[in-house]
Amino acid sequence: MKAFAERKILLSNVGLIDPERIDDYLERGGYGGLRAALERTPADVVEELKESGLRGRGGAGFPTGIKWEFVLKSRGKTRYVVCNADEGEPGTFKDRVLMEGDPHRLIEGMAICGYAVGARRGFIYVRGEYALSIRRLERAISQARERGFLGRGILGSDFSFDIEVRAGAGAYVCGEETALLESMEGKRGWPRIRPPFPADHGFRGRPTVVNNVETLANVPEIVRRGAAWYRTLGTADSPGTKLYPLSGALTRTGLVEAEMGIPLRTLIFDLGGGPPEGRELKGVLVGGAAGAFLAPDELDIPMDFGSLRRIGAILGSGAVLAFDDTACVVDLLGSVLSFFAHESCGQCTPCRVGTAVLVDLLARVRSGNGDASVLDAMRRVTEVMEVASLCPLGQSVGLPVGTALEKFRGEFESHLKRGPCPRCEAATEVHA
Repeated sequence: MKAFAERKILLSNVGLIDPERIDDYLERGGYGGLRAALERTPADVVEELKESGLRGRGGAGFPTGIKWEFVLKSRGKTRYVVCNADEGEPGTFKDRVLMEGDPHRLIEGMAICGYAVGARRGFIYVRGEYALSIRRLERAISQARERGFLGRGILGSDFSFDIEVRAGAGAYVCGEETALLESMEGKRGWPRIRPPFPADHGFRGRPTVVNNVETLANVPEIVRRGAAWYRTLGTADSPGTKLYPLSGALTRTGLVEAEMGIPLRTLIFDLGGGPPEGRELKGVLVGGAAGAFLAPDELDIPMDFGSLRRIGAILGSGAVLAFDDTACVVDLLGSVLSFFAHESCGQCTPCRVGTAVLVDLLARVRSGNGDASVLDAMRRVTEVMEVASLCPLGQSVGLPVGTALEKFRGEFESHLKRGPCPRCEAATEVHA
């Protein structure tokens, strides 16, 4: 059986270099991937990404090379590369660490992408609250221009590419790629109806690659070391490493990098140190707020796209929120639903109304105002939202609701019978 531990590739420079000095990045092989890419044809670079099996790290897991190929083969002559750095998923902070600790890795990955798909301009759409990330990215972009890694005739080639940073305004829905593009165009951040997809009709109606920070950070090493090397990491279905943000009731919280397929148990107990002394693990929310609640008997599941999908969960952002026996699952789900209700953009009725109805229904559960029919009503609302909502915000609410009701139903039934429990009352006092 494969032994899993931390495997730092994306994080190999973080903490070891000064992120505001390009020379530190260059001394550790930085921009070697870009040099290697420019010695090949764009089609060859795209093929390398396809062979690597790299899948999008923003949550959907779409094959990166195929997305690039769509744009490369598109009819439009003007094309764009957009980095989705609007990291708003609760419990997720992986992209911030990359941008703050190793900004040139992202810039190099975007430049390679621009070359591969025939784009001359790139944009990094950063969560507005990430002030340090924005400052370091802008400084790194300026340094890259001065050294000839961005701008006209990069490294003496006929390839020209430049990058601009755009700050978001705090809307979680703008993490959805089409809402992000609308926001970049100066419009309200509302998701678009698809098709067409951004690869055909993206920023300003032009073919556009939209990739997550972590996805693009993988690109320089793949181009420099090859697809075969990359496939030695992770699993056949999910090659490479993954950044896993660990939070909640763990002895050691923070960001770890490990190969895809690492068991959740290893993340929780070996890398996260398990629950605090004297506490027992009650459950885990995997994949972010839109993820799945898992019980302690499910900890041996490999953390990769396919394995989690087979048990009705998702990898999502890779976030792992552990909670112990002091937590109230009803209260925890209430926080999740309140977040979704607050962040719903309001464009489509199923999400706008559905999230509000779910908050009200859960309030009835928490206070003991109802019976099991309230839980059934919650299920029905999420089923409608899943099929009728315009974007993943509304479509995904059913996963945390459904898994919480399935794995911890007794706790919900207890609230219906007895009202608030001491654990959720204590949480209310803390919030107040």
